[in-house]
Amino acid sequence: MPNTDNRLLRVAAARADFLESGSQGAAGVGDIVVASWERSHAAGVDVAAAHSTFTDGIDTGPLLVRCARPVLEQLTSDTVDMPLVIALTDSHARVVQRVDASVAVGRLLERVDFAPGFTYAESTMGTNGVGTVFEAGQPVSVVGPEHFTEHLQQFACTGAPIIDPMTRRIEGVLDISTLSHTWSPIMHALVKSAAKDIAQNLLLDRSQAQQAIFATYLRESVRTTKNAVFAFGGSVFMANDIAQAWFDTAQQKVLREHAAFLMTRKDRISDTVPLGDGRHVHITGTRIMTGADVAGMVVIAEIVAGRRAGMSVDFADHHLPEIGVTTQATSSIIDDLSRPRETIVSGRSPAWLSACRELRTALAEHTPTIVVGETGAGKFTLVTELFHALFDDARSISVDAEEFAAHYDSAEVEKLINPGSAPTLYILRNIDQCTTDAAEQAERFLTTLDGVDGPVWYIATLSDSALDSDLPFRQMLGHFGASVNIPPLRFRTDDIDQVTASLLRLLAPERKVRISPEARRVINRYSWPRNVSQLHEALVHALRRRPVGEIQASDLPGYCQSFAQRTLTPVESAERDLIVSALRANDGNRSAAAEQLGMARSSLYRKLRTYGIAG
Repeated sequence: MPNTDNRLLRVAAARADFLESGSQGAAGVGDIVVASWERSHAAGVDVAAAHSTFTDGIDTGPLLVRCARPVLEQLTSDTVDMPLVIALTDSHARVVQRVDASVAVGRLLERVDFAPGFTYAESTMGTNGVGTVFEAGQPVSVVGPEHFTEHLQQFACTGAPIIDPMTRRIEGVLDISTLSHTWSPIMHALVKSAAKDIAQNLLLDRSQAQQAIFATYLRESVRTTKNAVFAFGGSVFMANDIAQAWFDTAQQKVLREHAAFLMTRKDRISDTVPLGDGRHVHITGTRIMTGADVAGMVVIAEIVAGRRAGMSVDFADHHLPEIGVTTQATSSIIDDLSRPRETIVSGRSPAWLSACRELRTALAEHTPTIVVGETGAGKFTLVTELFHALFDDARSISVDAEEFAAHYDSAEVEKLINPGSAPTLYILRNIDQCTTDAAEQAERFLTTLDGVDGPVWYIATLSDSALDSDLPFRQMLGHFGASVNIPPLRFRTDDIDQVTASLLRLLAPERKVRISPEARRVINRYSWPRNVSQLHEALVHALRRRPVGEIQASDLPGYCQSFAQRTLTPVESAERDLIVSALRANDGNRSAAAEQLGMARSSLYRKLRTYGIAG
């Protein structure tokens, strides 16, 4: 996306400034990333190519891996053929598991040691979607040049901490990595949702184990009325009345430790334990198993005359079913991830969807097309975004048609055309603005494009107000085989909220900004004669007044407050803005506003109706 490319360029420039002059050079970069750059620099991380450390024989059977397994399996199923890689790390930032939805991305990650056994701590690898998560203690996305080291900058990685609900410690990180140009903000929500699923499984696993320990303890306590019964596992420790009467605290500890030792052995035979007071205690029991791990045990202790031969049948295993919980929320986010990224050209109104469908068909069929619509309706943006959505590896070149005569002679025009390059779309903007000379030059340009043997498209944009004229652009119309009409914003009432939200994300991507209900009503009621471009200007105005927080109706320009049925003259527009300002200054009191304006109240009321001012 153009705005994403521009943002990455700004980040790359800020990173270069940071390396040269420190944190004061990192203007416009998020606080989390800048703080990570500072830590990476202080740790002496290699800017060109950091090197990970490798640990052989990492245990892949602990609680975290077991609880992550169903979530990873669901993610693997849902993300088949997506250009991404899923990874799970332990609490030391070491990669434990990696699942490649894309073999190609996986091969690229192998080259930077993002593989099981390798450590991606920030102190060794710099800013990244694993180590920086541990440092920040929250989900983090690191895209392209936000990485501290250059050899990671082709990637985008989003990681979320897996927080144990009982201990509140970070047990590991779930990370999704892709190439920087395919990253989507939806990945942030996806990773958070999946990490939350794993954390929930940690809680369920422990809960299931504790319930099993307690149930087994109760059963043995009822069944064994003449012997001591202990139960322990995790934070659980229980002893029946007999156990507490027979053994003091130190002896209970000895029995517990010896039972734990026996239950970790493969032969798992019972044993007789001599106590310091001359007694012998024979212990048997049940292991509570979750996968290959011992979650807890219930021990029966019997006082015997002397050592008794141990038998393996004296120990039993109670295997718990594997926790296999994933939520539908994660899968639904993946469904959203597989769709095109939301942009300011998205919408759901029938006229808009029809225009998108027609333009998409024209591009797919390689048909030269004229896109017609009011000024500011989004013609150029729609063309570029649909084209790049269809052709990922393509480029687009925009030329203002009216500048052909002034800035492009024949030689310059030839330079624009490079048939041997990647698929290219040429966009002639505002051909209705062409002078006679510019139209002739543009005509020759289109004729040259018609003769190019290669992946070349061309599209022109045109204001619908020029359709009934005899302007010079008409001599170019023979080059086009289709036309698409873009509806103005006032005919897209279902889309205004979505367009507004998209523009806010574009204008204030790192800020918490929202629209108040009253401001939303003002935006929806206004006619927006200059369409999306005017809405963009209005939001810029509002953000200057209120850079963060909830934008109020009073933050919007004065003209938004009126709903006149006709286009106002410049003098009328100025008068309307004065009236709106006076009403605001007097908290909507019309009498006070009329007095401030030096206007009779009857005149003010008439002008309120004329200008459609809701005051």
